[in-house]
Amino acid sequence: MPTSASASSSHHRASSDLMVRLGSTDPEVKLRALRELKNQIIGNRTKKLFFLKLDAIAAVSSALAQAQSQAKADLLVQSAAALGSFACGFDAGVRVVLDSGAFPNLIALLSFPNDKVVDAGARSLRMIYQSKLAPKYDFLQEKNMEFLLSLLNSENETVTGLGATIIIHSCETVAEQKALCNAGVLKKLISLLDGSPSQRDASLESLATIIKKNPDAASKLVSESGRALSSVIDLTKDRNPRTRLLACTCLIVIRNTAPCYLQDVGVKTKLVYLLLELIDDPGQVGEEASFAFSSLIAQKEDLHKLAFEANAIDKLYNHLKKYLLQPRRFQGILLALADLCLKLESCRYRFLSLEVLNLVTDALTHEVDDVRIAACICLRSVSRSIKSLSAGRFMKEMILIPLVRLLHDHSTSVQVAALGAISNIVVDFTTTKSTFLQCGGLKQLVQLSKSMDPILRLNALWALRNLMFLADNTCKEGILLELTASSLSSLICDPEHFVQEQALALVRNLVDGCINSVEYVFTEDGIILDAIGRQLQSASKAEIGIQGMYVLSNIASGNEFHKEAVMHQLLPQVNNGAQAFIFKFLQSNDSQLRTAAIWAIINLTFPSCPGASDRVKKLRKAGIVSQIKTMINDPCVDVKLRVRTVLGQFPTIGDCST
Repeated sequence: MPTSASASSSHHRASSDLMVRLGSTDPEVKLRALRELKNQIIGNRTKKLFFLKLDAIAAVSSALAQAQSQAKADLLVQSAAALGSFACGFDAGVRVVLDSGAFPNLIALLSFPNDKVVDAGARSLRMIYQSKLAPKYDFLQEKNMEFLLSLLNSENETVTGLGATIIIHSCETVAEQKALCNAGVLKKLISLLDGSPSQRDASLESLATIIKKNPDAASKLVSESGRALSSVIDLTKDRNPRTRLLACTCLIVIRNTAPCYLQDVGVKTKLVYLLLELIDDPGQVGEEASFAFSSLIAQKEDLHKLAFEANAIDKLYNHLKKYLLQPRRFQGILLALADLCLKLESCRYRFLSLEVLNLVTDALTHEVDDVRIAACICLRSVSRSIKSLSAGRFMKEMILIPLVRLLHDHSTSVQVAALGAISNIVVDFTTTKSTFLQCGGLKQLVQLSKSMDPILRLNALWALRNLMFLADNTCKEGILLELTASSLSSLICDPEHFVQEQALALVRNLVDGCINSVEYVFTEDGIILDAIGRQLQSASKAEIGIQGMYVLSNIASGNEFHKEAVMHQLLPQVNNGAQAFIFKFLQSNDSQLRTAAIWAIINLTFPSCPGASDRVKKLRKAGIVSQIKTMINDPCVDVKLRVRTVLGQFPTIGDCST
C-alpha cells in the first residue's frame, strides 16, 4: 500500500509539473510539454479523462492561440495534435475542445503557409468530425459550399479527407444532396476513387451519404462517368477490408435508392458472400459488416434466398456461439438474423433447428440496451412462423419471463421492442395463453396501455389485441377485467388516431366468436359501444372507420337486442342535421371501408332474423338502401359482391321498394 500511495503521489506531481510547463513562456519548454501530453493520452481514455479534469484542454487551446499569433509552426503542430488526441473516440474530449474555442483556430490552420501545420490541423479536425458533437455545415449557404470545395480541391490528402468527412457528418437533407451534386462535389468525389487509400475510403463513404434515398443523385453517379459504378465494384476486391466494406456499403445504398441498378444476380450474390466474409474480421470492419448485410437483405425475399443458400444463418450462429462478443458486434449479428428470418419459413426453420433461440433468449438479459433491443427484434421476426406459433414453440416460460421483465425496462426503446416480440408470440394459435398470463404479462400490458407515451400505448394495445385473438371466453374475461370497460372506452377516444385504431381492433377481437363474446361491449351500460359510436361519427381516418365498422358488424351478427343496438349507432337521432357516419363510409374512396360498412348492413338484414324487415324499412327511409343500390357496379370486386348479397336479401325479406 505505501508503494502504491507513493507512486500515486509521484504521478500527481508529474502531472502538475506538466500542466505548469504547458503554460510556460519558454517555447521549447512548452513544445516538449505538448509533445509529452500528446504521447500520454494517445489511445488512453483514462489519461484523457484525468487531464481533462486538470483543464489541460484549455491550456492546449491557449497554447494554440498564442502560437498562431506568433506563427510558431512547431507549437501549432503539437497543439493541434494534442487537441486531436483528446477528441479521438472521446465525446467528452470533443465537447471540451469545442467549448474551449479551439475549433475556429484549427480551421484557420488549414490556410497556414506550412504543409505540416495544415496536415496537423486537418488531422485534428477529422478526429473531431468522428463525433456527432462536431459542428454541422449548412451546404445551402454559399460560403460553406465554397469552403467545402476548397477542401476537396486541396492537394493535401488529409485535407480532402476532411472535406469528405464533413459531408458524411453534415449532409442530411435532399436539398443539401442536390446542392452538393449541382456544385460538382459528386464529380470530385468520383475522381478521388483513383486517389490514395484514405481518399478512396473517404470518397466511398461520402458518395453513399449523398446518394442515400436520393434516386436523382444515384442516377447522376451512374451517368456522370461511365466507369464510376465499375470503379466502386472493383473496390470490393481491394486488399484492405475497410475499403471492401465501404465499397459494398456504397453499392447497397445505390441499389436500395435506385433498384433499377445492380439487378444482376451475380453482383447480389457477390455482395452476400463478401459481407459474410467481412463479418469474420475481428476488428471494427467485422462489427460494421453485419449492419451492412442487414441493409442489403432487408425486406428483399430474393436476397433472403441467396443468403440462405450461402449458409448465412449457420455462419451467424457460429459467431453468436463465441464468448465475450463486443456489444455492437452482438447487436449487428442479432439484427442480421432478424432480417433473414423476416419473410422465409425456410430461414426460420433453420434458425430454430440450430437452437439459435436459446442464445437470443439469453441476450434479452444483456447489460447493453441495444443488444436487448436487437434480441427482441430477432424474436419478433422468427415468431412470424405460423407453424411454430401453432406448435406453441414460443409460449414458454424461458422466453416469456425475460420478455415480460423487459416491459419494466428503464429504456422506452427496449420496452417498445419487447412489446413487438410479445405481440407476435401471444397470437399463439393454440388458444392456450395461460402461460403468458401466469408470467404477469397481462397486468404489465394494461399498465403500459395507460402510459403517457403514445408509442407505448400503441404497442401495448397491439399486444393486447393479439392476446385477445382467438382467445377463449375465460381469457377474454380476464383481459377485460384487468383493462376495464371504462379504460378501453377512453382508449377508443384517445387523442392519437393510431391508438384509437388499435383500441377498436382489440374490441373487434373481443366480440369475435360466439354470441357470448358480443355481450362484453354492453358491460357498464354499454360504455364501450357508445364510445365506438362517438368515435365513428367524428372519425377522420379510414383505418378507424374500418376497425369500428367491423366491430359493429360482429355485434350485428348477434341476437335481436345486439342488432337493434347497432341500428341505434348507425341511425342516431341527430338534432343538428349532421349526416350519419354510415353514409360517409359507404361513399368513401377507401374500398376496405366501403366493404366493412356493407358487411354491417348484411348482418343487420339477414332474412331469417325476426326484425330484419323493420330494419330494412328504417334503412330505406334513411336513404341507405338507395345509396347501396348506387354501388351495384362498384369498381372494387369485394364491395360489388357484398352489395349484391345485401340487395339479394331485401326481396327475401319482402322489401322490393325503390
